[in-house]
This record gives sequence, C-alpha cells and structure tokens, in this order.
Amino acid sequence: MGVCMESIYSMTSSRLDDYFISIGEKKYRTKQLFDWIYVKRIKSFDMITNMKKEVIELLKKDFYFDNIEIVNKQSDELVYKYLLKLSDGNTIEAVLMEHDYGKSLCISSEVGCNMACSFCESGKIKKIRDVKSGEMVLQILKIESDLDIRISHVVIMGIGEPFDNYQNICDFIEIVNSNMGINLGSRHITVSTCGIVPKIYEFSEFPYQVNLAISLHAPNNELRSKLMPINKVYNIEKLMESIKFYLEKTNRRVTFEYIMLSGVNDTQELALELSRLLKGINCYVNLIPYNETNTLEYKRSSKERIMTFYDILKKNNISCTIRREFGGKISAACGQLKTIKENLA
Repeated sequence: MGVCMESIYSMTSSRLDDYFISIGEKKYRTKQLFDWIYVKRIKSFDMITNMKKEVIELLKKDFYFDNIEIVNKQSDELVYKYLLKLSDGNTIEAVLMEHDYGKSLCISSEVGCNMACSFCESGKIKKIRDVKSGEMVLQILKIESDLDIRISHVVIMGIGEPFDNYQNICDFIEIVNSNMGINLGSRHITVSTCGIVPKIYEFSEFPYQVNLAISLHAPNNELRSKLMPINKVYNIEKLMESIKFYLEKTNRRVTFEYIMLSGVNDTQELALELSRLLKGINCYVNLIPYNETNTLEYKRSSKERIMTFYDILKKNNISCTIRREFGGKISAACGQLKTIKENLA
C-alpha cells in the first residue's frame, strides 16, 4: 500500500469528480465508480468492466479497498451489537436496532473518546484517533452484508464525539447521502453531540438536512458538570444559545437525549426544571432507559420514575418520547464490548 494511497470509501463524489478531471477523464466516471462500489459492492478495481485499463490501473495506484472485521457479535430481541476491528488493529462498536420505521445503525466516530462522561463506558477509553469517513461507511457496508439487510437510518452516537471529528463526519454524510451510492436520506441521518458549542454554530451552515441530537442529561450546570465534563467548558447557557441560533438558521427540530439515572437526574423537580429550560424551543426530548454496566455505579431509573418524568414534560407541553429498551441482556451500552475485550486482554 503506497504512502499516498487513500481508502476509496473515504472519497466523496465531489473529490472523485476532481480526481477524474485531474487524470483527463470526465465526471461521469464518478457515477460509474460509485455504482460499482456501493450498488454492486465490488472489493477490487479489477472487477470494473466499463472503464479503460489505464484508468483502472491509476485507481489501483491511488486508492485501496479498506476493510473492517467483525471481532464479536451479540444479539438480543431486535438488536445486534458489533465489536469491529479496523485495519490498524484498533476496535470500535456499532449497534443495529430494528424499529417499526426501519433498521437503524448507531456507528462510532472515534477510537475512544475524550469527553469522559461519567455514565458512559466509552468515557473510560481515551481517544486514540479519529475514525476516518471511509471507516464509518464500512460500518454500514459490513453490517448490511453480515445481516443481509438494508439499513434505513444512521445515528452517529457510538464511541466518540462526532464534533471532535468534524470533517470526517461531514465527508461521511456526503458519501452515504449520494443518490449514486448508498442513497441514505439526509433526514434519516442523526448526529449526536455532547455539546461542542463552536461546532454547533458551524453545523448550522452544513448544507445537508440531517438531524441534530444533543446529549443533555441534566437541566442545570451543577448536575450536568458532574455527569459531563464538557459542561465546564460550554455550560448550559452557552449550549442553549447555540441551539437557538441553530434552530433559527435551519428551522429543523432538535432532539435532546436524556439518559434516566436512578436517583441522579430523574426527580420530579428536575423534570420541571427541564420543562422550563426547553419551553418554547422547537425540540423533543428522548428519555433513554440506562443500560447498566458492571464497571459504573449508576443504576437505571424505575419504569414508574421514568413515566412520572415523562408525564411532567408532557403536561408542560414538551414533546417527549421514551426510547424502547434495547440490549438489556447483552453488552449494549456504548463502549461496553470494547471495554470487556480490553479487560480480558
């Protein structure tokens, strides 16, 4: 593999247009190549039959077909959890969840994570490197192939903070959204951030109509700073200011993710405080039953407390859902499979 070679899966259509022009070819070659890679799912340039041999040889010189391997796979009702090995030996995770609206894949954007949220297994794994855009694409291709399915929705909410890997995230969205290839609708793509405020402002200019989710998990600075160190840098006031700017710029509803932690953030008083914080904002709250782990002290809120919290939000005109529980019998919490593997190593 040459030093300057790049994974073909990391190439956006616009970059491939420029590439083909640079070697004296027309832009239509991009459409042909995307068809071979993402529709016919070839794994070698030698399988291409509608390009000149000289063009194929140039492609072989400048690009390679990257690969990821399935290290571990667990399944529960309507959920599959994958531990995946990248070509350099690092591991990441992906989770496939079957909903009534389709098959949704939660993918990783980094190897490890520097955000150190106290309730998250991923927070115990220091960031090693960014996941490249092509490696994000491969998470879709590998799991579609393994389960012989078509993934309809993607959430960038696995290991890592997507806005800490901003350009690769943007390239990934451009690649999978292209109607020449995977053709994943922009409104079927969700980016979840713990609240890197400057990137929320930048993302408001992003030309694709993807969904934005904010990991909130507490309605005040004191509690949120205990749960999420990022709040000490970008507090709730700064976060909400950026969200309001984003909403004004895009006119797209924002999701607030709220993991229900027993005795920590699930009281009636906090539900009222959250209602006041989000009053008048075009959003909805996704209440998430916590997936307990063996290494963290947090416990899942009872169904009764979750329902009481939900009822208070609804009574205060906050749109709200309770996420169906997935993977309670497997290592489904973000980072759990990776952490288990490393502890056994």
